[in-house]
Amino acid sequence: MIQSGDHIGMVCCSNGQKHSARKTIQELENVLLRMGIHTSFSNAIYEKAPAVSASAGERARALMNFYKNDEIKGIFDISGGDLANGILPDLDYHVIADSPKTFCGYSDLTTVLNAIYTKTGRSCVLYQIRNLVYDNRKTQTADFQNTVQNGRPDLFQLRYHFIQQKEMHGIVIGGNIRCFLKLAGTEYMPDFKGKILLLESYHGTAPQIETYLRQLQQLGAFQKAAGILLGTFTQMQAKSCVPTVEMLVQEIAGRDLPLAVTPDIGHGTDSKGIIIGQERSFSSYRDTN
Repeated sequence: MIQSGDHIGMVCCSNGQKHSARKTIQELENVLLRMGIHTSFSNAIYEKAPAVSASAGERARALMNFYKNDEIKGIFDISGGDLANGILPDLDYHVIADSPKTFCGYSDLTTVLNAIYTKTGRSCVLYQIRNLVYDNRKTQTADFQNTVQNGRPDLFQLRYHFIQQKEMHGIVIGGNIRCFLKLAGTEYMPDFKGKILLLESYHGTAPQIETYLRQLQQLGAFQKAAGILLGTFTQMQAKSCVPTVEMLVQEIAGRDLPLAVTPDIGHGTDSKGIIIGQERSFSSYRDTN
């Protein structure tokens, strides 16, 4: 937990923030300060060139500096985009493995969250802290405080329903489907065996999502996984695409694999968090979370 008076680190391991975002980031800093949480920002936050705040090595060092700083109690990434996987070779996984700190990020940070779990066994949180200053700020702030400061499960309590089968149990891996697939063929991709595969997306209509699902199929993911949890697929749902993502998963992953859907994980400003690298049970008979 992060207590009042504690310091957290803020990084951008993916695309740098536009300078026009300074007001929003200052607002985030103020919201956290009202909770008693002090923020320290890395030196690689804002763009110096289109999308780029610093080199991959510099962004990795900025993250590791917070892992090595005993004053920092948690690390939150406020970016997204395309560039996060570039830092993976430059992270010190021995330091991360020995650290009690939790790393949080979403979207493109799917690459870092899963790499940390794969290389260290440490869990991370798929969550975007910038949601504290968007249009669902009241609920987000309450959930964040109750979980991060008070140890309650509010931020991780998900609504879900099963489309096929009735329950599943396993360690959660995955996140944004496009970004997760950047790990394919690398040492950073987690083993699918017995895992709950979480998938969500911002961009992509049916052809793009089908392509990603086909790649997962060809990686053997659906043969090995204990189940699939689908978050929101923003563009597909906004365009009312047919086939739906649920239909595509049933066609490609098959009808036997447990499949559940939650509206609470994705790119919406109302999105909650989920822990990557932690065992979790989902059941249509009872809520075990």
